[in-house]
Amino acid sequence: MLPRVLEPEAMDTPDEARDYDAMNHTAVNARFVADFLAAHGPCRGGTIFDVGTGPGRIPIELCRADPVAVVLGVDLAPNMLDLARRNVTQAGFDARIDLDLVDAKALPYDDGGFEAVLSNTIVHHIPEPAAALTEMARLVAPGGTLMVRDLVRPGSDEELMSLVEMHTVGEPESARALFTASLHAALTVREMQTMVSALGLVPDDVTMTSDRHWTWIWKRPHDGSSNFRVCP
Repeated sequence: MLPRVLEPEAMDTPDEARDYDAMNHTAVNARFVADFLAAHGPCRGGTIFDVGTGPGRIPIELCRADPVAVVLGVDLAPNMLDLARRNVTQAGFDARIDLDLVDAKALPYDDGGFEAVLSNTIVHHIPEPAAALTEMARLVAPGGTLMVRDLVRPGSDEELMSLVEMHTVGEPESARALFTASLHAALTVREMQTMVSALGLVPDDVTMTSDRHWTWIWKRPHDGSSNFRVCP
């Protein structure tokens, strides 16, 4: 198994943000949103919380797919959020998507405050992700859904390079380098299952869902309350 090699926690330069947003994530984002709606069902009027929103593409895709969706997206990188604000405005969703500069490891929101919590490819950016995973689970309302997806660290250099060759066709060298670094920084399914088990939750809820992604889906049991927030 390849050792985990960390990359910067935040993409904090304008060039890094632009290079990431220029990569073609359309199919991946669409599948993420489709899988979330399949697990959660239609949005119910509460706010969906997107952790590590980056350039805001997941909230935009969710608002296109579900006319009821209202989203709060947060990120640690100011330059990513600047791009996200422009993307949200261009997509026409300023009234349904709010954005904020927040650290995923210390989220300033009430327990159970969101209808659902999402996170796509942010875990591999965090050196010790347990705190962020704990925070995400804490924020899910009764009856709500947590869906976290990220890359899987390959078992060998050969497997890693095969994934890079397969999934960066037509992309510039900067995108290839970024994807390579992200695969090196990712967790394995077993590592993620161990973290979920430490939270007192079911480790088998973490599964391999593509040739390069694991997904964790957890449903908080419904206790009859509905205290989720709505914003903006």
